[in-house]
Amino acid sequence: MTGDEDADADARADVMSDATPDTTDADATFDAHAIPDDDAETQQALRAVAEDVRAESSESQQVAAILYRVSDLYDPTEDTSPEEIYRNVRQIMRVKSQGGLDR
Repeated sequence: MTGDEDADADARADVMSDATPDTTDADATFDAHAIPDDDAETQQALRAVAEDVRAESSESQQVAAILYRVSDLYDPTEDTSPEEIYRNVRQIMRVKSQGGLDR
């Protein structure tokens, strides 16, 4: 190998070592206090996160819309199911991948 090839190989090795996580999922700790106790708290928590992530970018607005839609599962006034939410989110993703709602 030439000096340039050695430098490239070293750079690739550095990138790969940086990409390798220092901890595994087994090292992660579970915080039971992070999960709300009831549906109303879950709904409020999801909607609060949706408001926090909502920003000017279309991606953040999309994530916020998905979170808000999932929160409907925990709203007793909403008549929805996980299947309906899945179809709705799938449609959001499809429209996004097509570049929007051009009619």
